[in-house]
Amino acid sequence: MKALIVIDFTNDFVDGSLPVGQPGIDIEPRIAQLTAEFVQQGDYVVMAVDLHDENDTFHPESKLFPPHNLRGSRGRELYGSLKNVYEDNRAYIYWMDKTRYSAFSGTDLELKLRERGITELHLCGVCTDICVLHTAVDAYNQGFAITVHQDAVASFNAEGHTWALGHFENSLGARIVKA
Repeated sequence: MKALIVIDFTNDFVDGSLPVGQPGIDIEPRIAQLTAEFVQQGDYVVMAVDLHDENDTFHPESKLFPPHNLRGSRGRELYGSLKNVYEDNRAYIYWMDKTRYSAFSGTDLELKLRERGITELHLCGVCTDICVLHTAVDAYNQGFAITVHQDAVASFNAEGHTWALGHFENSLGARIVKA
């Protein structure tokens, strides 16, 4: 059994307050297509979406990044056609708020996957070298097989993106695939 984890593909991360920019814009059609395909196949789909509260100076990211993905903001909405895919298939997609880089940290993600017998995770989203990476490391440590869709991940750091793709394959045993 497999699942697709769509990580942080929101307005703030594509062209908002913490933008990946053009690399994020470029992967938008592929992320929407992957999401629709997984839903149509009856596979489990998770929107793992960063959530922050305004003026939360205790969160460790507040010292590293500008405010982003604030509760109730337009920046936290899914980017581009992914928003339409989600709205059209809301009943089949699990929306999961996350407050740390990894989609596993402080969430019920592992429980949801295990109760469905899922052993293989497909990852896409942003940022390749931050939230996608930390989610992949936790998935590896919990024994999940990992597939990263190279044409559906991006970062604002080109060197970090390239490094992370190599790390997924060489240190986590992930399959790296493209359409």
